[in-house]
Amino acid sequence: MKGFYSVIGLVYMVTTSFYLSPRVAIKNEKINTAKTEKVAETKSVKNAETASSSEVLYKSIAFDPEHELNYEVFSKALTGFENLKKAGLLTEESHLLTICDFSMSSNMKRLWVIDLNDKKVLFNSLVAHGKNTGEEFATNFSNRESSLQSSLGFYITDATYQGDNGYSLKLLGMDKGFNDAAYRRAIVLHGANYVSDDFAAMHKRIGRSWGCPAVPKELTQPIINSIKGRNLLFIYYPDQNYLSSSEWLKA
Repeated sequence: MKGFYSVIGLVYMVTTSFYLSPRVAIKNEKINTAKTEKVAETKSVKNAETASSSEVLYKSIAFDPEHELNYEVFSKALTGFENLKKAGLLTEESHLLTICDFSMSSNMKRLWVIDLNDKKVLFNSLVAHGKNTGEEFATNFSNRESSLQSSLGFYITDATYQGDNGYSLKLLGMDKGFNDAAYRRAIVLHGANYVSDDFAAMHKRIGRSWGCPAVPKELTQPIINSIKGRNLLFIYYPDQNYLSSSEWLKA
């Protein structure tokens, strides 16, 4: 009989060892909830700090009040710039950021070259989009050869050369499926006589390229010489498919 009670006691100890009292269960639940909230809070703080630092940088840059770059566009460009640096595709010394805001009228100065170290705009210029991308406003984009359309996304500037359009700058597309065919398509930065205020006044819009970001002839050499050799160029348009797909825009 004594052995029987010993077995009963052992069974009781084993079965109750897996039981948590309501008080302990509630305590554990609170701990787990607190951990989850802490992780979410950390991510939120990190995102807020990133947004804050980009906003501080943006506000420190002396944009022309009449030709100010949109903050959201700048923030996205900066995110890509930092991600490409982390990936080792830009050097640590890289500090120039070129942005084309193709959501704007082509008759406006929608290209900016920004020195992030000195916090100043080096160039603010007209820039053309592709012939089949739109008239005054850009609307359609493509990564296909012979499409005569501009391609969205991040580019790294490469070598210069003398071509059919004169002094030109090769571009390496970094966004798969959106602009990674740029080199094969010969999408380059070059100068063009049709990128001018006079042309816009006569035709109600500046001229269009075959997909290249073309700039005024008189600015071609100074712009190219400033940004050549592995600096970043970002062509922006509020295309939700691109914005949600680009690996370089992920925080």
